[in-house]
Amino acid sequence: MAKAMWNGAVLAESDETVLMEGNHYFPNHSVNWDYFQESSRHTTCAWKGVASYYTITVDGKVNQNAAWYYPTPSPAAAQIRDRVAFWSGVKVE
Repeated sequence: MAKAMWNGAVLAESDETVLMEGNHYFPNHSVNWDYFQESSRHTTCAWKGVASYYTITVDGKVNQNAAWYYPTPSPAAAQIRDRVAFWSGVKVE
């Protein structure tokens, strides 16, 4: 079971993550959406496509762009569709 935590809150927990490039991609149904807000940030990966980001807020503390997802991943990365990954201080164990 993988768990993503930040500032004492469980952001996501699942035994159905997809591990890609060292990152756990959590299925959307395992995410606690109460902590997430859409961000305007987007980045491009040459083989996965365009990533969108979420900002996470827990108990008044804000972690900008700490989660990302691929709304329409390339066919080579189709297994991460409808999944979220974390960085920027979010602990995944």
